[in-house]
Amino acid sequence: MTLRFRCLLVLLLAFPAAAQDRATAFARAQHLRHGINASMWFAQSANRYTPDHLRTYMDDADIALIARTGFDSVRLSIDPTPLESWPHNAQGFNADFLARLDHAVDTMLANGLAVQIDIHPEDAYKQQIKSGNDGVNHFADLWRRLAAHYANRDPERIFFEVMNEPEVNDPYRWAGIQAHVAAIIRSVAPNNTIIATGPNYGSLEDLLTLEPLADPNVLYTVHFYEPYAFTHQGAGWGTNWWSYTHNIPYPPTDASMQELLKEVPDAEPRYELEQYWLNHWDARRLRLMIDVAAAWGKAKGVPVICNEFGAFREHSDPAARMRWIHDVRTALEADNISWTMWDYRGEFGVVYKKDGEPARLDSAVVEALGLAK
Repeated sequence: MTLRFRCLLVLLLAFPAAAQDRATAFARAQHLRHGINASMWFAQSANRYTPDHLRTYMDDADIALIARTGFDSVRLSIDPTPLESWPHNAQGFNADFLARLDHAVDTMLANGLAVQIDIHPEDAYKQQIKSGNDGVNHFADLWRRLAAHYANRDPERIFFEVMNEPEVNDPYRWAGIQAHVAAIIRSVAPNNTIIATGPNYGSLEDLLTLEPLADPNVLYTVHFYEPYAFTHQGAGWGTNWWSYTHNIPYPPTDASMQELLKEVPDAEPRYELEQYWLNHWDARRLRLMIDVAAAWGKAKGVPVICNEFGAFREHSDPAARMRWIHDVRTALEADNISWTMWDYRGEFGVVYKKDGEPARLDSAVVEALGLAK
């Protein structure tokens, strides 16, 4: 057998398998059609991962409510630092934290929900990965252990998301890191679908810089919060002037914006807010932007999902917020992009809840998401 023939035979044998794996990724994206983020529970609660917090922030009743409301999946954010804190078990994980995490995952599966296992680090952890190979190697080893731990669950419904919003601003460095970590995951979890993201904050612009991985069983996620002037009004983080703004309309109107511009005291940020008004942010514009993500997926031959979108509720007009959620959700669905709203009980939430008490659904959000029965 000649070398050329052997190479051709390898290609012929490999191609059907790759095509099947890609078909699997497209099919499994349908398990994530209508998802919700479980935030501030196993992640984003710096120094608050007490047994009481993990027991009461969300519980089995919340998971049952998620399923009963019509969500089909949960994106479960996990901070790797408490996961690896002492005392360790044989896998190098904190035994209590992992046991509670296992209970959450298994309860979600028992309620018929798919689970996106999302590594969601704090900034210091990301900085180690961004700036040095030691951080990358540690991160890859964490995934080797974590993927192996969950590979024995149903691979149809357990997804491994490499990292939330990596904040690596060099797209080439992030591409190398992500490819390396995905290969590590695949080495111990041959049957699960991986979720990959672009560099920086996983925005639409970041997705467009990404080249698909060699692994065909991968979904590609984008986060969508445009326009931030609306979705982050009143927020005390990010751009300083957001905290000044309240009750911004969506879509904007001439009469309303003239008065709202007075909420921002300085000229430069006031000009930024004015662009929200002048740039005609409405359902058509949102749809055209999401069309870009769909077109990228089609051109690359890969499935695209959106596993974060939402609007900060504390200082927004409820009716305007519902219109924005509806318009983003329907645009995603029109492009056959599975979605996961941010979030369950947090500052962008679909419920109102106090620790240890039953959650109360926001029926207007449920309706805007198209889940109202």
